[in-house]
Amino acid sequence: MPKKKAVKSKKAGGVSTPRPPFDGNFKKLVIVESPAKARKIADYLGDEYIVEASVGHIRDLPQRAADIPKEVKKFAWSKEGVDIENDFAPLYVINPDKKGKVSELKALMKEADELILATDEDREGEAIAWHLVETLEPKIPIKRMVFNEITKEAIQKAVHETRDLDYHLIDAQETRRVLDRLYGYRLSPVLWKKVMPRISAGRVQSVATRLIVERERERMAFISSSWWDLTAKCEGFDARLLSVDDKRLAATNDFDSNGALKEKNAANILLLNEEHAKQLAESLKHVPLTVKLIEESPRTERPKPPFTTSTMQQDAGSRLGWGAQITMRVAQRLYENGYITYMRTDSVNLSEQAINAARNAAKSLYGADHIADAPRVYQGKSKNAQEAHEAIRPAGDTFKTPGELAPELSRDEFALYDLIWKRTVASQMADAKKMQQRVDFEAMTSENKKAIFRSNGSVVTFPGFLAAYDDVQTEDSSKDEESSDKRLPVMSEGQKVSVKELQTEGHETKPPARYTEPTLVKKLEELGIGRPSTFASIIQTIQDRGYVMKRGRALVPTFLAFSVVGLLEQHFSKLIDYEFTASMEEDLDKIASGEAERIDWLRNFYYGHDGLPGLNKLAADLGVIDAQQINTMKLSEDIEIRVGRYGAYVQQGQGDDRKFANIPEGTAPDEMNLAYAQELLAKPSGERELGIDPETGYPIVA
Repeated sequence: MPKKKAVKSKKAGGVSTPRPPFDGNFKKLVIVESPAKARKIADYLGDEYIVEASVGHIRDLPQRAADIPKEVKKFAWSKEGVDIENDFAPLYVINPDKKGKVSELKALMKEADELILATDEDREGEAIAWHLVETLEPKIPIKRMVFNEITKEAIQKAVHETRDLDYHLIDAQETRRVLDRLYGYRLSPVLWKKVMPRISAGRVQSVATRLIVERERERMAFISSSWWDLTAKCEGFDARLLSVDDKRLAATNDFDSNGALKEKNAANILLLNEEHAKQLAESLKHVPLTVKLIEESPRTERPKPPFTTSTMQQDAGSRLGWGAQITMRVAQRLYENGYITYMRTDSVNLSEQAINAARNAAKSLYGADHIADAPRVYQGKSKNAQEAHEAIRPAGDTFKTPGELAPELSRDEFALYDLIWKRTVASQMADAKKMQQRVDFEAMTSENKKAIFRSNGSVVTFPGFLAAYDDVQTEDSSKDEESSDKRLPVMSEGQKVSVKELQTEGHETKPPARYTEPTLVKKLEELGIGRPSTFASIIQTIQDRGYVMKRGRALVPTFLAFSVVGLLEQHFSKLIDYEFTASMEEDLDKIASGEAERIDWLRNFYYGHDGLPGLNKLAADLGVIDAQQINTMKLSEDIEIRVGRYGAYVQQGQGDDRKFANIPEGTAPDEMNLAYAQELLAKPSGERELGIDPETGYPIVA
């Protein structure tokens, strides 16, 4: 495939990093992204190699007007950095802070007889390698070196098993970059004019924000319901009241979001309030429970697959309380220092070497009976998985235990390595065996009504893969009392069991939980939106843009997010449709595999196809967008929430009689009800009248 043509900036200049004079020994220049990675790889290669870092991308689309070369500023498309009329050709310019680095790499290249590009093995890494070739313009042979882990064996093998640049991967990454630029540069001006200056829209970030806003809308519409239940406290176990006269006691799942019992269940549900619950407890006072049914059923629990980027972020979030950014930062350090394999992957595959290492580790630590009879092979659920990659695992053909590495790792590195090691080793271990126990009891109330109680238990009969976990439980083990591991006393049918205490307890239904970083990552992956390498930056970006704030671990949308999402839903619904966004990821995968052409796809997206409008039409007519309607949420006939240039506020009335009050920063939208709005409006505004303007006669207010 021929090299791509791209508009280039002026020749790079700047001061290069001082380094010792060349001694003429090295012949091969290896370029990686990061200095830490460069140092580690250099340790594994001989004197004939010099390893240098590009420190990420050396060029990109222009970020500001000053970056655009003078010779192309005359073209209207130069502001976007994409020549739409010339096959969507991107305008790539050298990052100003990378000009010195480019000069340094060119100087090194003059002393080499071979250029080896050892950037990451994913699409972005392939694109970085291509940008290096396009910028450095080497006259020496070029080789592409890829590896999944930074160990001596892997690096020495990779340097002798090189390949050519994969232009299909480069096409896919270029398409993504151009797509995101056109999306942001066409929609952001709409937001500036109709919502607030200096905000922006992003292809995947807008969809992630929409998910968070939709969850908040559900919380705002939610009406809480209450119910009571009854628990019998017995010697060694508790039994919960299940039904009275064949009517099952109400539970959380029996209520809809409007606070009413679901119609299909209402006739057979007994809804207790506090008074009725206490009356029922009184009617069962001193009545023993009679064992009516005992059931035991074996249950098998299988280990989970090794980590992908997404599942690692979810597990670190739930177990360690980390955000996606922290998780990826720590994983990057572990990878670059040779402790784990590449941490941006959506594959659950393990190499034969890794499977053997995991099985050997499990066998030596937990015994031969704790490993699976045959190697386990997992099938990924991700819609867009690159199955040629490996899952995240400990590096090498022998897995060092967390304890062995403890002296070398920081506290955070140890915590994440510990999760990765356990997950990988457990994935090749035997199933856990449990015995589920269920006992139903009967009791007659003083009104001669039949009450059924139930107690559940679970006993681990063979730990299997659970032995790899310190807490001997799976990641998704429920904290529900009825499903936790506990052994019930030995009982027999017909046996009478005395009750020590009857305890009544009130409950309230709760609105849907807000997304946290782990649950949002899980949802994005389920929908097929974004890539593993983008989840952390997506979540960070929507916070940086003021669309989402954090309250504890919860992601809370701001009122600004409501305005932005409302505008996009009403006027650009296709562009933030979940299925459409996921389909774009699938299309990018087709480009990466050579099944689709980059220019054809961009043309269809921009100009439209099969009767569907393209981006250029969708973003054209701003006159139909009512800015006031977009930025207003009604609370009552005369009180409404508005989003203005300086934030959210409440307004009461119209015309000269209007009253205003700022909404305090950090207020969640589901907290902004009518009562709170009236409270804010009733507070003194804090304004002071300084005097009267002699020219206009109007008061001057501070």
